[in-house]
Amino acid sequence: MSTIQIDGDNLSFELLYRIVFDGAEVELAAAARNKMLASRAVIERLIESGDAVYGVNTGFGKLASVRISREQIGELQVNLVRSHACGTGAPLSEHETRAMLALRANAIAKGFSGVRPVVAETLCAMLNARVHPVIPSQGSVGASGDLTPLAHLAQVAIGEGEAIFQTRTISGGEAMRAAGIVPLALEAKEGLALLNGTQGMLALLALGVRDAEIAVDTADVAAALSLDALRGSPAAFDERIAEVRPYTGHATTARNLRRLNEGSTIRESHRSSEKDKRVQDAYSLRCAPQVHGAVRDALAQVRAILSVELNSATDNPLVFADSGEVISGGNFHGQPLAMAADQLAVALAALAGISERRIEQMTNPQTSLLPAFLIREAGLNSGFMILQVAAAALASEIKTQATPHSVDSIPTSANQEDYVSMGMGGARRIQPMLTNLRNVLAIELLSACQGLDLLAPLRTGADAQKAYAIVRAESKMVDADRSLAPDIRAMERKIAAGAFSEILH
Repeated sequence: MSTIQIDGDNLSFELLYRIVFDGAEVELAAAARNKMLASRAVIERLIESGDAVYGVNTGFGKLASVRISREQIGELQVNLVRSHACGTGAPLSEHETRAMLALRANAIAKGFSGVRPVVAETLCAMLNARVHPVIPSQGSVGASGDLTPLAHLAQVAIGEGEAIFQTRTISGGEAMRAAGIVPLALEAKEGLALLNGTQGMLALLALGVRDAEIAVDTADVAAALSLDALRGSPAAFDERIAEVRPYTGHATTARNLRRLNEGSTIRESHRSSEKDKRVQDAYSLRCAPQVHGAVRDALAQVRAILSVELNSATDNPLVFADSGEVISGGNFHGQPLAMAADQLAVALAALAGISERRIEQMTNPQTSLLPAFLIREAGLNSGFMILQVAAAALASEIKTQATPHSVDSIPTSANQEDYVSMGMGGARRIQPMLTNLRNVLAIELLSACQGLDLLAPLRTGADAQKAYAIVRAESKMVDADRSLAPDIRAMERKIAAGAFSEILH
């Protein structure tokens, strides 16, 4: 596996995922080193001049008017890291931490932070040696970036705090020594450069959008199985319908559903049935392309926003080596990501909601034309009755989790930071939402396959049959009541691993 060059301009999702999941090695690109040296020279000249520069020889936030002596500049940066490392809550996962390290190194490598190359090189070395800072997940309002989470990351870079190294949680200093990495001795602006940025929320969202894309593919697969279990019509997925309302996501899901059910023997066998008087299917089936498609389009918009952020300078102040200027601004503000997080959350809630409705359609004998609650001896057996209840509980919980965060704000830093994004909170709820969504989809997959078994020997389409085989390899048909909690867990793991999504790719 080739070493990934960190240069602040060319980090893609694919490269980030290689770093995070595959442990690909990274190094600071030569061109990035030169850019960093040029911007660092600007800071060095300003220190020599004695001019007041925010974050270099002044205090921070509301204390920006306090001048710091030249002899105390290094101490100022260390104090900044220590004071801001006050996070609470469960630590971020290893994958989230690796994403943060890679993203912060990349932002600094862009060459607008005014810090020495060794700062980015140290973060790269931590990634390569798998020195993972323990980063509490709570404490950021997403205003001057994710100050608190990034401070815990920076603590380990300077040989303090806590880290996980070779499966053990030890002091940051011990981890750095064991890995053979020299901790940073911070110089002017370097503590601030490590802390100012959106890389906490960006890391969580970059991983979240990947899992969400897997989930929407899985939802298409589940919907195709449910359509056949309910003997629904594929007519609503005609490509001409998508052409006259040309949303990209709609066309993609309609194409997936047509492909998955191609060759199915189920619908045709029941089209002229005396028992089946339906003219149109319920919205949860007929409008799957419109709903799933809207989710797809929302995810594409989220991905586009994150793509910009992947290679953006989110420091403050920014150092422009070409003009020798240091300009204070607000690129650290998380509002774009906070709004993207809300959009992502709403999309996940929509997928869970429509999936739960298809589960209800299948378990309700008035709509399914199948045995009540998908079990032959209903009454003696409850069958899938309570699985629908569990799905309803999860779908309802997801709705509350989808409450917007980006419209909230609470002033901080003595009203200096008087409008904040709450982006980290918006990003933190995405993984719990994804877990809930995957469990809803797991229940739909189990329900649909049970419905298909009740229609045997008729079979679904060839590609949908691949999904059926995945389910049945983990969960056998339910002939009599048993706990299906292990089956749901097994399906959730398969969904997360992309087993169903891969059918479409």
